Amino acid sequence: MPHLRLLTSIAIFGAFVVFVELAYGWSRVLAPWAELSWGLVIVAALLAGLTYVLRTLRLYDYYRPVMRGRFGACLRLTLTHNLLNNLLPMRTGELSFPLLMARYFQVPPLNSVPVLLWFRLMDLHTLGFFALLALGSHALGVGPALALSLMWLATLPLIRRMAPFLIARIEPWEDRRLASLMLRALQALPESPRAFWRAWGWTMGNWAVKLAVFVWVLALFLEAPAPALWLAVIAGDLTSVLPVHGVGGAGTYEAGVMAALLPFGVSAQDALAAAINLHLFLLGSTLVAGALVPWLPATRGET
Repeated sequence: MPHLRLLTSIAIFGAFVVFVELAYGWSRVLAPWAELSWGLVIVAALLAGLTYVLRTLRLYDYYRPVMRGRFGACLRLTLTHNLLNNLLPMRTGELSFPLLMARYFQVPPLNSVPVLLWFRLMDLHTLGFFALLALGSHALGVGPALALSLMWLATLPLIRRMAPFLIARIEPWEDRRLASLMLRALQALPESPRAFWRAWGWTMGNWAVKLAVFVWVLALFLEAPAPALWLAVIAGDLTSVLPVHGVGGAGTYEAGVMAALLPFGVSAQDALAAAINLHLFLLGSTLVAGALVPWLPATRGET
């Protein structure tokens, strides 16, 4: 089965590359890069790099007793995990997180996997907030959209308050996969309210910066309403949870971006070209950040 999934990923990647060449031509799709100011691209890449730091701070803060004084190793772990997650098919890069936590910080998978699930739950919840804000502002206006989004935002601290009740109700079903995942995520909730709010703050800060940067980059390649750009960036990111996608997310990432743009009247050709170039920026920033990994310490005292 794993080999079949890998072959499927490679097939999707190959079919996507051939389709773009036959339908539009890669030279036409990539032509806008020649007209961009590289100063803007560098600034966007630096801001994208800031999101890696924010993600690292979330992890470092959660595991402060274990990671104290080893921020460089924590950043190395985050960049490695991000690199593998964005390049390997079928989210297999997620498997690197518990392995790296055990290798660098001697944190066993039984501890790190539930924390990763909790982080992913916070990520999805935050993406839901921004999606509601973007969609609601387009359909209802800014005021109602903000009210609806804040109501959604309030559900996460509510989940924390109800965690003991939810755990007790889910435990009888823990032999089922979804229930088991939810149970482990709830059990990884920070013990103190302050730790919970800090983790949530790092999550909100990371996604606010990341989405804003990617919306800005997408706007360099495409003229579209702001809600369309925000929803497109969010949809592209959410494709990473699909059970099947191409190597490096090729094809499925673009499909997610296009699915959000087409209802706003953007032509399929313009949407595809913009989605490809946004994806190239994502992969490029991932590779540049990944190139820093060998220069970061892996163990205490390493330079």
